Amino acid sequence: MRLRRFVIMALWGLAGVQASALAQGAAEAGQAEFDLGKQLFTKSAKPACALCHTLRDAQSEGAVGPVLDEIKPDAERVKRALRNGLGNMPAFPHLSETELAALARYVSQASGGAAAAAAK
Repeated sequence: MRLRRFVIMALWGLAGVQASALAQGAAEAGQAEFDLGKQLFTKSAKPACALCHTLRDAQSEGAVGPVLDEIKPDAERVKRALRNGLGNMPAFPHLSETELAALARYVSQASGGAAAAAAK
């Protein structure tokens, strides 16, 4: 009986460690995507988003596009604008799906749009 209880407790402990490792891996992947998005926003996208848009997290003060901290776009809105262009903003057809997702996640999270979308 004690051995059975010990085995059950050991299995539960292993399951907890595994779940913790998975959560940590997901968090690290999310941070990597966020970091890639920030790099694209500030430097890598051609033209760089920071040239036109103001976004506090990126320390950018663009004067052409809307202030992203004010409009707080969700990730889907950012993806649509990147794919299709919007107003004076050109489309970015050269970005891969991975880059689109990273850039959309970054803008959405950094501007507060992700939190606003989750609250709806």
